[in-house]
Amino acid sequence: MCKTCGCAIPPTNTHNNVMHPSPQFTVVDVVQNLLAANDLTAAHNRQHFDAHGVLAINLMSSPGSGKTALLEATILALKSRYRIAVIEGDLETENDAQRIRACGVPALQITTGTACHLDASLVHHALHTLPLAEVDLLFIENVGNLVCPASFDLGQHLNVTLLSVTEGDDKPAKYPVIFRASDLVVLSKTDLLPVLDDFEPSRAASALRALGLNLPMIHTAARRVPSISAWLDWLESQLQQRSIRPAAKDRAVSHQEVLNPCV
Repeated sequence: MCKTCGCAIPPTNTHNNVMHPSPQFTVVDVVQNLLAANDLTAAHNRQHFDAHGVLAINLMSSPGSGKTALLEATILALKSRYRIAVIEGDLETENDAQRIRACGVPALQITTGTACHLDASLVHHALHTLPLAEVDLLFIENVGNLVCPASFDLGQHLNVTLLSVTEGDDKPAKYPVIFRASDLVVLSKTDLLPVLDDFEPSRAASALRALGLNLPMIHTAARRVPSISAWLDWLESQLQQRSIRPAAKDRAVSHQEVLNPCV
């Protein structure tokens, strides 16, 4: 699918289940070179974030898990206290960026064409059009995909992976790489749990533990019955750890979960 990460590189030729080593070594070399170049740019991006006191969070998930809806609710709860910006990644359209701009914060859409993930170079170009000096918290909403985004450092400080209850609770077992790369798992659309009989949060938590992970898993709902307090508390703790604090006049403002977020 994607020529930038190697997942579209043809597989090694096989004959009678015997691997031919030379093509395999070529594929490995290409992918390693891509990742090495990406890591250099990611380190440069992180220097930008650190120099401006910006906390950068990479949001990853499969398509339709509710990343944009969670961002809308988060922005409405925090934008009076923190300066927020968003980089959106999709193959085509500006749909998600338009939704975020309707919430009153800057949003830049990156359209990747055929690439199934963002990379550090794409984010680097975006940074030159964002006023980082006026941003406290930057969300990077990655392309919906549970595979390739985990392999590409963007310069972010934290990785957050959303797992929707409309997906299988065995996703951590099936896609271990992205969960191993995560600092937090957000279980989204939990307001739908009462009408679902094929998703059990405890099974998802067990699948994470089976990977040897002790990741926190926060339950959220961002639309019909908003419930994002635990998510907001986690964000606040990360911001405070980096000495990013809200304006003094707003520190007493409590979190508000808003129905029908950005319209």
